[in-house]
Amino acid sequence: MSICKQFIVSGRVQGVWYRASAQQRAQSLGVSGYAHNLVDGSVEVLACGPEDKLAELEDWLWQGPAHAQVTDVLTEEVEFRELNAFETA
Repeated sequence: MSICKQFIVSGRVQGVWYRASAQQRAQSLGVSGYAHNLVDGSVEVLACGPEDKLAELEDWLWQGPAHAQVTDVLTEEVEFRELNAFETA
C-alpha cells in the first residue's frame, strides 16, 4: 500500500545539492514526489510510495549529501496523490 508523507528539512540544506541528491535517492527507491526550497531556508520534500521505502528515504533525509548539515526533519502523513515521477524545482 502506498502513502504520501511531507518532510520539512531544516539546517544547511540549500546550496549544497540537497534537492538533486534527494531526487536521486527517491528515484533509486522508486518513490515519486518533489523537493522544493522554501523561503525560510528549509527544503520541503513530498514523497509517495510504499511505507518502507518512505522510511528509508526519511533516514537518508536526516543525512543528506556530503555538505548538508541537517538539524531537523518534520514529518507528516498527507493525503495520497498519484504522482508519476520525483521532481525538483
